Amino acid sequence: MILCFVITGCSVTKTVRKKTKVAPQKPVVTTQKPELPQEKKVIASPPVFGSTEEKVAHYLNQFGPVAQKEMEAYKIPASITLAQGLLESGFGVGRLAVEGNNHFGIKCHSQWNGERIYHDDDEKGECFRVYKDAASSYRDHSLFLANRQRYAFLFRLGKKDYKAWARGLKKAGYATDPQYPSKLVRLIERYDLTRFDKGKEVPATPIATKPVKTKNQSRYIVKKGDTLYGIARKLEIDITELKRLNSIQENKIYLGQELLLPNKK
Repeated sequence: MILCFVITGCSVTKTVRKKTKVAPQKPVVTTQKPELPQEKKVIASPPVFGSTEEKVAHYLNQFGPVAQKEMEAYKIPASITLAQGLLESGFGVGRLAVEGNNHFGIKCHSQWNGERIYHDDDEKGECFRVYKDAASSYRDHSLFLANRQRYAFLFRLGKKDYKAWARGLKKAGYATDPQYPSKLVRLIERYDLTRFDKGKEVPATPIATKPVKTKNQSRYIVKKGDTLYGIARKLEIDITELKRLNSIQENKIYLGQELLLPNKK
């Protein structure tokens, strides 16, 4: 008998893992512009006073000394600075002053990198500067005038010549309102702001707690949605007399404001 042996060879199969080359990622290039500083969102209510005279007295007591310090440093008459502050800030209770500490209506311009607030002015939604406090607004106002060539001629005027300063500000383009100089002059003369130009401490202005009220004179509290025209029409009073009695500029009123009403004839 012949025995046959079949020998089977075992082969080992080796698995080779190929290394996959990973291509380097290209840097992501974006054309998106960096975000500008966001508008400062502040929920604030203007201080409530019974009359325009109260608002003015409070404003002068608070910022009269600040304007005098700016006058010493930059030679801008304190009377002019205060008149602009009163007018541009709405006697300290306007939105830009309350929410942005902006007392002079200075807009952002291209060089401003700080916080900003948007407000309708000559155009809708214009950009205005926001300051950390009102004193910073006063300092920026001084620098705004002192560092721009178009205002240079103002500093050659006499410190007591507030009328020339008022006209010069309009001429240099500070405001577009053709009545801007006369408004400043009226404020200076009505509230004797030249007393702040004398370079010494001015006694505090008394704040009336009860405005003078003539016989049969009533008041109206401004409500949401009110306008001067609407109030005058509803109450059947003369809008010109209403504005004069409350020293209102440019038809601006604010929520909660107390208006003295003219006597009906």
